[in-house]
Amino acid sequence: MRVIEGFDELESLTGIELGASEWLTITQEMVDRFADVTLDHQWIHVDPDRAARQSPYGTTIAHGFLTLSLVPHFTRQIADLRGVSRRINYGVNKVRFPNAVRTGARVRGVQRLLSTTRVDPGTVRFTSQVVIEIEGETKPACVAETVTMAYA
Repeated sequence: MRVIEGFDELESLTGIELGASEWLTITQEMVDRFADVTLDHQWIHVDPDRAARQSPYGTTIAHGFLTLSLVPHFTRQIADLRGVSRRINYGVNKVRFPNAVRTGARVRGVQRLLSTTRVDPGTVRFTSQVVIEIEGETKPACVAETVTMAYA
């Protein structure tokens, strides 16, 4: 984990890859629980038998938004921004899902700091590119440009 000592150091890292998170296995239980919370029970996510027979992936796959929802989990593992009281998700500029995540696959996040803006002396808005990689695959599961507010 990279330790970032405050806003000045954060700004100096613009354009730099901050690091990668640990690998996380996407289980069928995670997919099923996400389906329950979002009310998205499409068979390709929650019916392993049908997915084995009819899906081009040969198994169930994670929801794209489940994959995206892991961004905060991954970025907390990548960097520890010191001297802030809180970080808040401000938005997402771009999101793409180039590859499906099969259940049982392992994924991780890789974060690059794209830009920082001092909103005021105690607040920085920063934009990161987060790529969610699938172990053993060349195409990522998700590429997202996230915007975060950090408050001293």
